Amino acid sequence: MPLYEHRGRGPRVHPSAYVAPTAVLCGDVRVGPEARVLFGAVLTAEDGFVEVGARCVVMENALVRGRAAHPARLGDDVLVGPHAHVNGATVGEGCFLATGAALFPGVRLEPGCEVRVHGVVHVNTLLPAGSMVPIGWVAVGDPAQILPPDQHERIWAIQRDLDFPGTVYGVPRGTAAAEMMARQSAWYGAHRDDRPVDPA
Repeated sequence: MPLYEHRGRGPRVHPSAYVAPTAVLCGDVRVGPEARVLFGAVLTAEDGFVEVGARCVVMENALVRGRAAHPARLGDDVLVGPHAHVNGATVGEGCFLATGAALFPGVRLEPGCEVRVHGVVHVNTLLPAGSMVPIGWVAVGDPAQILPPDQHERIWAIQRDLDFPGTVYGVPRGTAAAEMMARQSAWYGAHRDDRPVDPA
């Protein structure tokens, strides 16, 4: 399995867990007992950590990204579906994230939530226990309002105060793309110093 040390920290995989040979674990990634990380999944701890609880299944081509201000935490018994995107989110035990679900930094899902196919949970949103985001819908706010994607104005009215650029990029809204991307390029440039870790 491809394991990489990033910023001086490497992955730790419980002996009872399974990580597919084409999955990638990079940085401070902790995979718990009986967890399964399937083919093509990427778990990357940029400058924070990723924590995968017991019996979690991270399916094919999913991305789980941990950040300093927003680590990625998956509680026990969580399913992360194929092509799902979990970026700096805390996911409570027993949650179900279907194919293509997207969770952004600062998101908190309480136990037993379900985000269905291509559902979105926006930055700094709290989804109360047992909530369900329907196929393609958007959860936004604290506590979340769950809205259909054609309600852009209502979504934006809540989202604009959640500070997406500050939370995700660390810049104020309106920052020039050249400045924002120079910062992002430098930040991700730290991967040039990654080194493989022996899985033994």
